[in-house]
Amino acid sequence: MMFTRVKATFRYFNEAVPFRLVPALITTAVLLGLLLIPCPDGLTPKAWGLVAIFLTTIVAIILKVMPIGVMAMMAIVIVSLSQVTSTSSKGAIADALGSFSSPLIWLIVVAILISRGLKKTGLGNRLGLMFISVLGKRTVGIGYGLAICDLVLAPFTPSNTARGGGIVHPIMKSIANAFDSDPAKGTQGKVGTYLSLVNIHANTITSGMFVTATAPNPLVVDYVARVTNQNFHLSWTTWALCMVLPGLVCLLAMPLVIYLLSPPEMKNTPNAIDYARGELQRMGPLAAKEKVMMGTFGLLLVLWANVPAMLFGPAFALDPTVVAFLGLFVLIITGTIDWDDVLSEKSAWDTLVWFGALVMMAEQLNKIGVIGWFSDNMQGAIVASGMSWQWAATLLVLLFVFSHYMFASTTAHVSAMLLAFLSVGVQLVPAEYAILFLLMMTAGSTIMMTLTHYATGTSPIIFGSGYVSLGNWWRTGFVLCVFELAVYAVVGGAWWKLLGYW
Repeated sequence: MMFTRVKATFRYFNEAVPFRLVPALITTAVLLGLLLIPCPDGLTPKAWGLVAIFLTTIVAIILKVMPIGVMAMMAIVIVSLSQVTSTSSKGAIADALGSFSSPLIWLIVVAILISRGLKKTGLGNRLGLMFISVLGKRTVGIGYGLAICDLVLAPFTPSNTARGGGIVHPIMKSIANAFDSDPAKGTQGKVGTYLSLVNIHANTITSGMFVTATAPNPLVVDYVARVTNQNFHLSWTTWALCMVLPGLVCLLAMPLVIYLLSPPEMKNTPNAIDYARGELQRMGPLAAKEKVMMGTFGLLLVLWANVPAMLFGPAFALDPTVVAFLGLFVLIITGTIDWDDVLSEKSAWDTLVWFGALVMMAEQLNKIGVIGWFSDNMQGAIVASGMSWQWAATLLVLLFVFSHYMFASTTAHVSAMLLAFLSVGVQLVPAEYAILFLLMMTAGSTIMMTLTHYATGTSPIIFGSGYVSLGNWWRTGFVLCVFELAVYAVVGGAWWKLLGYW
């Protein structure tokens, strides 16, 4: 009788509450278990409490306890109530909401809003049809088209979020829509899932091929110069020369690897080329709003690529987020999109909440010394183990790359940990192999962006569109991360040997 009542109560709550009860209980157990573990030496109890909250949030996301935005709000509430970042609730809520003023987060939000214009004007659909008319015989061919598009833009677009999320992603969505591959209809598996994965992984690969392809790369250049006492400097040309060959190998192989890991339901696209040409003919010439959208697109690309600064000096440089807001404002005042479009773009505002919360926790982990504590302990453990320099270098690369699971920003990760890892490495690795180690760490600083749906600014834009499940994203990201590390170690290592760097 008692068992029946307990079972009925459990069934009622499982149906009534807005979360999955069993995963919620597991997540709660994880949080309590972490909090019961004695605080490690070198960390304050509050710092360990924040670690527990962060890891529990990641577990909750993996187990899909609730919609990701709700879980992000839960993290904000717990951080504020527990006061792990401050001595008062007023200070704690200020910390918990602090990241919502981050330009990076608003760049992501505005890029999503701008992409709505491509859909509303029909320009995105037109671009998608043009891709199909050229490369549309097979889905994998369309994937290569997206990868080439990202590669062409990469040297001139310092924001990988602007490139992958604001430029290539809307094109990808238009191609998917042309094949009626839509998460709202449950048909994302037709081509959309495959193309979304190609979109994000092309973005991460090209981000590592040029200094100007993503924001943290200049910081990497500075740290490498520091640890070598300015003896090795990665100029724009040197970086491109070192990374272009292994990068191209990864870019050529990636669509095929994803084709094996997450094959599209529509492998062949029969009559797609004729269909696309027919649809383009039916659409007729460019409409006025499409031309405005193209002009805005061109303006964004020129400003994101810092062309005015190249021509007239650094005083004319504009932050990528400023450029994004300018583009959105142009679209609104020209009537290309209206304010209701902005308000109704749910994915943008959902991304603002959940990505903001993850960035907040990553920043606070660094601020209260958790990341520094982790790096110091790692160095001591490697030295004490007595392992060979080869294994030590390999371990440093792997620890740096896979610790990105704890970060919602590549810039934050690089600024928090890279200098410490490079400093340890150049002390342990013989001088004649130091540049080999430094180049592998440089490659790892962008390869790690494959791992999670919050790993870099582009990730939440593509993930938020709903084409790729969380499990598929993490599984594919891990496999491609390992694959790309192997390519850079083997192909890159041989190439750098040929160039005389070790």
